Amino acid sequence: MSEVIHTIEQMKEFSKKAILAQKSIGFVPTMGYLHEGHLSLIQKARSQNDIVVVSIFVNPLQFAPNEDFNTYPRDFEKDRILCEQNGVDVIFYPGYEEMYPQSYQTYVEVSFLSKPLEGKSRPTHFKGVTTIVLKLFNIVKPTRAYFGKKDAQQLIIIKKMVEDLNLDVEIVPCEIKRDADGLALSSRNVYLNAKERSQAICLKKALDKAKELIDAKIYDSQTIIQNMKNVINSYDLARIDYISINSTDCLSELKEVVLGKTLISLAVFFGKTRLIDNMWI
Repeated sequence: MSEVIHTIEQMKEFSKKAILAQKSIGFVPTMGYLHEGHLSLIQKARSQNDIVVVSIFVNPLQFAPNEDFNTYPRDFEKDRILCEQNGVDVIFYPGYEEMYPQSYQTYVEVSFLSKPLEGKSRPTHFKGVTTIVLKLFNIVKPTRAYFGKKDAQQLIIIKKMVEDLNLDVEIVPCEIKRDADGLALSSRNVYLNAKERSQAICLKKALDKAKELIDAKIYDSQTIIQNMKNVINSYDLARIDYISINSTDCLSELKEVVLGKTLISLAVFFGKTRLIDNMWI
């Protein structure tokens, strides 16, 4: 049975005992409303560590005022059952006052990497992500932490933070999990109505088109992006936020695809719902 811990002090005490007993801690930070994507991270953590900790915390710092913090889907009881079924030892489930007391005023930012792509559309987002992830690393003290490649920029930023701040944790990237029709799994998919859901496959179809061009040795970024736009624009409910081709090293925009060092990413709106997807080349 998964133990539920609500306070920072108790979580730190648990981790301290585990480390003294020379046990490895695998950590999966989440905002809850768990789906198969999260469960694949948990299963990988379970296979590589003595103890698995999952945090569930909808982090207000990574939502802008006009975003969906208040309506973000939450279902702790379902999450708890899924954690138990997948061998999670501890669920760290703190309240907002626990993580951000009224006197709170310290933030962490990976400056350059936070500005392009998602950073253009959500300028305060990654400052919120890196702040909470660093806090969680300090509280849980994991041996390894597991992040999905679907949030590609987040993964690159967190790896950089770990490197720059000399944190003693191994970051383990995990593959994107998809529905049968190719849509990347996301807690926000629940916002889509039936017609939007049927059209949301256009993100994966656009990425497939990019791969088709690259396989045909067409590496020009503008050509690839235009072809991706054509795919998405053929779906009447889809509204493109961005499509971008960037270096996986520093997230600078590339004029041409470099095999092994390229991230193709996109964000598309369906009504108020914003979906992201990507492909690592």
